[in-house]
Amino acid sequence: MTMDAVHPRVLGFLGRALSLELTAVQQYMTQASLVGLWGDAASADRFREETVEEMQHAERIVQQMLSLGAAPAASQLQPVTHAADLVGLLEQNADLEQQLVNHYDEAVRFCRLVNDQNNAAFFQSLLEDEQHHMQELETWLNELGGRRPRGYGRYGSRRRGALQDRATF
Repeated sequence: MTMDAVHPRVLGFLGRALSLELTAVQQYMTQASLVGLWGDAASADRFREETVEEMQHAERIVQQMLSLGAAPAASQLQPVTHAADLVGLLEQNADLEQQLVNHYDEAVRFCRLVNDQNNAAFFQSLLEDEQHHMQELETWLNELGGRRPRGYGRYGSRRRGALQDRATF
């Protein structure tokens, strides 16, 4: 298949996918080093395994782009996110993995819409891998006590507790 036969939006999905996968590589690699500095060798090893898996995804995307006659180019990497503890890192990783799941889901639906079954199957394979990563992250988070509340709801519950404490003096 030549680039002329590929819908330009499919090439856009591939470019964005490469950016997201390389963002994940950068994030997991950094987190492996960080938790290693914290003395958590087991988590560092898990993050290194994730780095390799995401790099393999990036390689598959590059190969797909080359097979379509497109020059691989990641448009923009997101900055590495950081947190004060392992649960925070895992929550941020789950957010990044959710971006990947959403992206691949949209790409699959678009490819099917334009009757591009080859690229639909390619994106579907990546989607399934990322859904599996999400499940693994959620399991790991649950082993550590689960996700923490976020946003104003979290602030409000602490604030209400503080107000109640003051009211009982």
